[in-house]
Amino acid sequence: MRFMTIVKGREGCVPSQALIDRIMKLGQEASTEGVMVGMGGLGPTAQGARARLSKDGKITVTDGPFSEAKEVIGGFAIYDVPSKEVALKWTRRFLEAHIGLWNEDLEVEVRPMMDAPPEQISR
Repeated sequence: MRFMTIVKGREGCVPSQALIDRIMKLGQEASTEGVMVGMGGLGPTAQGARARLSKDGKITVTDGPFSEAKEVIGGFAIYDVPSKEVALKWTRRFLEAHIGLWNEDLEVEVRPMMDAPPEQISR
């Protein structure tokens, strides 16, 4: 079953090379164990855009940055694991990798991907 972890934090926070090295090492461990599908960090919202579909069918595109955003998605990982508990184990390890190298609040949302049948998600 696949889970996406979505890393959220304050815009403009850039990890140190030491933290990037820790994260890459953890990603390599997950790959070696066969559970890492993919991972990556995201650039600043100033380099992005938002596309919206209104209920009347109109599509609008807005270039970044998005000043109203209090927190932004800074990165993601996709794990192929047997349960949410195992996805949370990897998430905890990711957060632990930040201790001593990150001085900001950090949140990681763990969500099942829709390719899993609902009865498997609750495991």
